[in-house]
Amino acid sequence: MSGLFITLEGPEGAGKSTNREYLAARLREQGIDVLLTREPGGTPLAERVRELLLAPSDEPMASDTELLLVFAARAQHLAQVIVPALERGAVVLCDRFTDATYAYQGGGRGLDVARIAQLEEFVQGALRPDLILVFDLPVEVGLSRAAARGRLDRFEQEGRSFFEAVRATYLQRAEATPARYRILDASQSLEAVQRDLDALLPQLLELQRG
Repeated sequence: MSGLFITLEGPEGAGKSTNREYLAARLREQGIDVLLTREPGGTPLAERVRELLLAPSDEPMASDTELLLVFAARAQHLAQVIVPALERGAVVLCDRFTDATYAYQGGGRGLDVARIAQLEEFVQGALRPDLILVFDLPVEVGLSRAAARGRLDRFEQEGRSFFEAVRATYLQRAEATPARYRILDASQSLEAVQRDLDALLPQLLELQRG
């Protein structure tokens, strides 16, 4: 595949969606074909799975059910959207991907990372993001921003310890393979974060050129 797969990761309130739009605009200024997508979701079927995952419910969702739904949506997303876009040479900017599964289901829920790795291999094969941008910020800042947006989804209703584990997992993964990760300080102003993205742009263009 000749495209470039970039994922944007981070906890609630990190500004991933806004900055994904900004980064897409900067890449398009260079004449690059950019696809914006998100997880869970990205296709009509996967978006219905997203609704199941995010909607608060009177029936508690088992952690294994949550994990399997995430990968079921991902399998559909890869087949219908991500792989075709990469095959045509596009830059795919995805709001969350499998690092989020390690962070939320592994770190937050405490599921065995070996089980997650098995599903990753089964669903994705050898496909991994070329670059992962981690928008990092203190938990209390992220939760405050999320609360300001309105009604909280099922994940946003989790306690502080859950999100501390999510943040720690993201940072541990970035530390383990630093060549594939870039950590951005998302506690800064939006303008400051976007200046950091501008500074990354030459590296992204170089990756895109192969």
